[in-house]
Amino acid sequence: MKKIQYYISAFLLVAVAAMSLSSCGDDKLGPTIFPDVDETLDPSSTTYKLDKFLKDNYLDPFNLTFLYKMPDVSTNMNYNLVPAEYSKAIDMAVACKYLWFDVYETVASKEFLKTYGPRIILLVGSAQISPNYGETVGLAEGGVKITLFKVNAMNPYNFWEMNDSYFHTMHHEFTHVLHQTKIYPTEFREISNGHYVPSEWRDRGVEISSEGFVTGYAASEYNEDFAETVACYITYTDARWEQLLETASCGWHKDKKGNYCRFFYYPQNDATQDPVYVVQGDTQVTTKTDPDGTVHRYYYNPENPRDPFIVYDVVDEDGIDGKKAIEQKVQIARQWFHDAWGIDLDALRQEVRDRQQTYNIVELRKWVSEIQ
Repeated sequence: MKKIQYYISAFLLVAVAAMSLSSCGDDKLGPTIFPDVDETLDPSSTTYKLDKFLKDNYLDPFNLTFLYKMPDVSTNMNYNLVPAEYSKAIDMAVACKYLWFDVYETVASKEFLKTYGPRIILLVGSAQISPNYGETVGLAEGGVKITLFKVNAMNPYNFWEMNDSYFHTMHHEFTHVLHQTKIYPTEFREISNGHYVPSEWRDRGVEISSEGFVTGYAASEYNEDFAETVACYITYTDARWEQLLETASCGWHKDKKGNYCRFFYYPQNDATQDPVYVVQGDTQVTTKTDPDGTVHRYYYNPENPRDPFIVYDVVDEDGIDGKKAIEQKVQIARQWFHDAWGIDLDALRQEVRDRQQTYNIVELRKWVSEIQ
């Protein structure tokens, strides 16, 4: 039986081979399903100037495809997303170049971006909203693709709103691309080990800095902590960064209404009564400095502004030196940028500072509008 099976199998193989050869030699093939793609830009196209800008500034120098028309296959079909508006795509394209790619090209090199930069940047007009993860404004995938959401909501004339919503996101997501290529030291994870709150970070604000996190999102998990630490350090002004460190040095208390507070006073200055907590950010908290340099904080009761109460700092009882933790994280990131990439993180930060002062969306738009 085994011999018969062998001969039958051999005969079938020969027959199939003969039929295949006959088919290849006698039949004419139909048109290919993979037609050649003509990459020549059409000057008569309404999107020609932007397409030309993207080709000259992203595709040719960095082998990067900048997608703004949102092909279906480029997004997660489980979400209801809309494409970026054409004018917003122009603004984002020139802003990405000026405050992201030009920064790294200046501090590192064009070759660095060509080798390690993302291969795809995708613009999406709306946010990606999930019941489990909330609103996503940026996404880095496998060190290859970066998606920027909410492009249609951008106000290019308000730089600091742009900085927090988009430029911060650019540097955050690019940090993900870099650490997905070369891992950062595991010592970073140990600094806040046991203090990450994957499902509670959305309810936390600036008070989370007391536990060593630059933002609430940084407290979600260590990779986001690393990307947020780098992005905040790069994009915050000196004054804002110092304010963050000062806030990280404070104690915090959650009052009966669920507000996190860093000041309190005793009603009628009677320390035997229960303290009244003052919500962080309350503009009625002011400071006065004595001739000897002693600083006093006062809370002005809106019901009786002539009767100010001296306020006291909440005792820091969480057992964490938030300022020290943040500074340790920055130092690890600084060393990693130097050792892994040959990049001076502080020089990168300064380059961003300089460009923040010279940002002008009207001038940047000319990069596209003046294309012939």
